[in-house]
Amino acid sequence: MELYQAEWCPYSSRVRQRLTELGISFVARQVPADRADREEMRGKTGTDEIPALLLGDGTAVTGDADEIIAYLDEHFREPAEAEAHREQARAHAS
Repeated sequence: MELYQAEWCPYSSRVRQRLTELGISFVARQVPADRADREEMRGKTGTDEIPALLLGDGTAVTGDADEIIAYLDEHFREPAEAEAHREQARAHAS
């Protein structure tokens, strides 16, 4: 999986956190801040809005973070260590 995202984007952060909780390996693709410069992303995902998740079969899951997380939750089972990842995230947010 490839996540088109930006480190400064809170929505991208939410999707990265959920991927981590689910134990899903992914490649983070940094996108330009200016939407006009996101040609590669548009070509692969059909959008210039972040975050956007590109699946291994070339299908793109786009929309807001809630929609992407809902897709992940529907297609992947949460492993036992997911709560440990959430605890670490909370500890580092303080």
